[in-house]
Formats: sequence, C-alpha cells, structure tokens
Amino acid sequence: MSGLSLPIDGSGTANAANVLAPNASPMTLDGTNTWILGRGEAVAVVDPGPDDETHLSTVVTRLGDRAVEVVLLTHGHEDHSGGARRFAEMVKAPVRALDRTHVLGEEGLGDGDGLTVGGVEIRVIGTPGHSFDSLCFWLPEDGALLTGDTILGRGTTVIAPDGDLADYLRSLDKLRGMAELTEARALLPGHGPILPDPIGTLDQYIAHRRQRLDQIRQAIRDGAKDTREIVEMVYAEVPRELWPAAEMSVAAQLNYLKSL
Repeated sequence: MSGLSLPIDGSGTANAANVLAPNASPMTLDGTNTWILGRGEAVAVVDPGPDDETHLSTVVTRLGDRAVEVVLLTHGHEDHSGGARRFAEMVKAPVRALDRTHVLGEEGLGDGDGLTVGGVEIRVIGTPGHSFDSLCFWLPEDGALLTGDTILGRGTTVIAPDGDLADYLRSLDKLRGMAELTEARALLPGHGPILPDPIGTLDQYIAHRRQRLDQIRQAIRDGAKDTREIVEMVYAEVPRELWPAAEMSVAAQLNYLKSL
C-alpha cells in the first residue's frame, strides 16, 4: 500500500532503531522488524523476532554497551516472539507481553500501561484483531507508533486464526482517532518500511477492509459457496502463494458478516 522503497535495517526515529531479521518471506515481507527503544545506558527491545541465533547476536551487537531493561512483545506469533526467551537469557532481561504464556518475570502488559526506559516514555495500546494479544507501543516524544502486525509497511494485515475482524476494525478506528488527536508522525511496523503518513495509511486500511467486505458479499451473491471460491473471485490478482493467507482473511470476514 505504501509504495515506499526506503531502507529498513537501521531505520527509525530519534528513540527507535530497527534491526531487520533475516526471515524474509511472502508473509513476513523483508523480515521481522526488531526495534531498540531508548537512549543512554538502558533500552527496551521490541519483538526480538524468530529464534535465529544470528539475528539475536546481531541485535546484541547493535546494543553496544547499553543494557536491556525489558523485552516487549507486540504479540505472540513466532516470527515476533520465537527468539524472545533466548534473547532474554542473552541480555538478562524480563519479557513483558499481553499473553502470559510469553511473559518472563513478574509483569505482563495491557492496554493503558506505561513505562519509561532509557529516558523514553512508552505507552501501551491494546489493538486486538490480527491476533487476540496484539499491542501497539506509542512513543510520544517521537510521535511514532510501533504497530506490530496491526499495520504493515506494505500490503495489508491478515486476520490470523487467533484474531477477530470485529476487534480489528475497532482497533483501526481507535488508532485512527489517536493518530489525529496526537498528530502522529510515523508508524513503525512489524514488517516493512516506516510509514510517514499515519492518518493516510489508517484511512487506506479502513477503506480497504470495507471494500473487501463488499466484494465478499458480492461474491456470495454471484454464487461462491466456500472460502476457496471466494478467494478465487475476490483475490484473483493476488499471487497464488498468498492464497492460504487470503483464505484465513476470508474466513474471518465471513465470521464477521454472520455476526451482523
């Protein structure tokens, strides 16, 4: 959706720096974005990424002499959290997440929580939808929002089996209102490049979801009988290697339409 071709590894804002994991794929785009937040002697690391020793060692190298005060997870999918336990052992830090199964230490995370690490304020925003445990992290000083898989640097987000489209639509509306209220300046996604137009991106996401729902309604009227037939009609322009992900999204949209 963004049309941008900006460098990803090493990109960031004043208080956020990207370390790109080497797990590129049709589903993960260029790879998982690990974010180092903070300045001075202490930092937070968001989404250590997959359990890939080379990537985790690269993150440690990028830290230099800085200590990791906490590891934060946007959600528990393996491409974001798979390396969290190993990384936490390497840097001797707790892991905080909404899903308690990923927490290492005493504290989890939830909507409305806040913390300050390395002189940087981090506010937690609950954004369920892509997954049940999705969180975003707002950096007020930078006007930047870490979005995990709720918003991607390219393309659109798949509603995973542990997600819910109704929740996702509410989360998009929530982020759209927040972006306008705070005059947000950048979205830092879990995959893909930084997005410099938060409001425009969120408007596109919301419009895209409405369009897809209309297309699925039409496909059903035209005789589509199951998710595969809907994908063949509605996602015909999407590469076939992405059709399994499209089927997940269609299933989520059908569940949503049945609930109306």
